Amino acid sequence: MDISAKAAIVTGGASGLGGATARMLAEAGAKVAILDMNEGAAEEMAAEIGGIACTVNVADDDSVAAAFNKARDAHGPARILVNCAGIGPAAKTVSSRGMHPLDKFEQVISVNLIGTFNCLRRAADDMSKMDPMESGERGVCINTASVAAFDGQIGQAAYSASKGGIVGMTLPIARDLSSVGVRVMTIAPGLFETPLLKGLPDDVQAALGASVPFPSRLGQPTEYASLARQIIENQMLNGEVIRLDGAIRMAPK
Repeated sequence: MDISAKAAIVTGGASGLGGATARMLAEAGAKVAILDMNEGAAEEMAAEIGGIACTVNVADDDSVAAAFNKARDAHGPARILVNCAGIGPAAKTVSSRGMHPLDKFEQVISVNLIGTFNCLRRAADDMSKMDPMESGERGVCINTASVAAFDGQIGQAAYSASKGGIVGMTLPIARDLSSVGVRVMTIAPGLFETPLLKGLPDDVQAALGASVPFPSRLGQPTEYASLARQIIENQMLNGEVIRLDGAIRMAPK
């Protein structure tokens, strides 16, 4: 798909992987809607790239519906969706502090997995009603999983379950949407320089980067955005999960 002049939605688009993707899409000529919980950061990003900001809690359906309506009113229905919104609190199943809090597990599943699916179903519904482009394609949806879906570490039961769910639904949803010309792909990043990791001490960041076989460093958000662009532009990429991780396989801790 040619990105130019297409409407695009990026959840978690105010910073990190989503921020880099929003910039890439805008530079390629897309009309970008930034969906993010952080209203100030979303407004700042939208002003930077010439897009619009929509404050949203992806775990709340009414909030998601309102954000999609605002994006649609501004730019028309989106041909491109990139889901980057997510959270990752850690807790062991059982520890000296007791059992894993059930509400914390439910929150991670609600934001990461259900939030991703809800945004995808809404975007796909809009895409399915649009006229097909010359290639027959109507749209493309990109989700964000994690290497934790495969190599979950100690304390990542909730996070790994949520990202594993995203991996598991990629192919069946791609098959569901094949009849309407909508592609679905998932990127599973490894250790990336996101706001979460950038908050760690420099020596910890260096040690994490050194654990990556090659290149031995943290991934850059622009590298995620570059892969997202290739997925959008390469029509044969469909129904697959791509690890973007420098060949890392995470140790237990």
